[in-house]
Amino acid sequence: MIPDLSVGIGKIKFSNPVLVASGTFGYGEEYGSIIDLNKLGGIITKSITFNPREGHPPPRTCETPSGMLNAIGLTNVGVKRFIKEKLPFLRRLRTRIIVNVAGSTVEEYVEVVRKLEGKKGIDLLEINISCPNVKEGGIAFGSKPESAYKCIKAVKENTSFPVIAKLSPNVSDIAEIALVVEEAGADAVSLINTLVGMAIDFENKKPRLSNVTGGLSGPAVKPVALAMVWKTAQKVKIPIIGLGGIMNTQDALEFLLAGASMIQIGTGNFVDPECSVKIVEGLKKYCEEKRIKRIGNLVGKLKTK
Repeated sequence: MIPDLSVGIGKIKFSNPVLVASGTFGYGEEYGSIIDLNKLGGIITKSITFNPREGHPPPRTCETPSGMLNAIGLTNVGVKRFIKEKLPFLRRLRTRIIVNVAGSTVEEYVEVVRKLEGKKGIDLLEINISCPNVKEGGIAFGSKPESAYKCIKAVKENTSFPVIAKLSPNVSDIAEIALVVEEAGADAVSLINTLVGMAIDFENKKPRLSNVTGGLSGPAVKPVALAMVWKTAQKVKIPIIGLGGIMNTQDALEFLLAGASMIQIGTGNFVDPECSVKIVEGLKKYCEEKRIKRIGNLVGKLKTK
């Protein structure tokens, strides 16, 4: 028996549920000589802003127990150069392409998605609402239901691409934010983005990151991510894409059981560049051994009673 690993978001079908997370896989081409990109369910690009961004000065990454901190600062080439220089390579792939979009104002998100609208080679957009909203004193769009709703609704009104809202864990109730973006028209949600953390060089009495704080990712955040995926799955009807410390097939299966239809590999790409394709094969093997016909049959099957 050959198991069916295909999954879907709206009308978009994926060959398997394994995606690579934004900011951990460059623009895709960087990994092209290492793995067969077409074996992935999809590639999510670095966050794209309207204008190019240099990001924060180094040091901007730091290893931590069971994880890593990063304060890259959304370094990217900007939407115009992305379309001209990066999209041609992505168009040649058979795998699905998801462009991650970031901004400092709702208007910037809208400007970016308008530039991307109708461009061949793009299948979906992932909207990073963990970005600081400069009009609201630097508070992240995804930290308040009203701003999350406003941002996703504005994006949906200006694009024909399916929209994934990427949610921040740095909130009191992530399921509430998920419900709000679902109401705003999001076709799926991905969670979790990084947790806020910091590291200190006690000898020099200085932070290890130039930005002082950064985003914590890797196995250290997996229990938090699993709980948030499970909690959100009880509330929303749209597909959930789970991420946070997924390093192997077992981790991926746990997220599926918790209610995620798909998963993203982030920090795992730095530890083992072949991590993502190994998980695709691992899921296939697991389904074969357990005689599971469709990977979707595992989603949300956690037994809590």
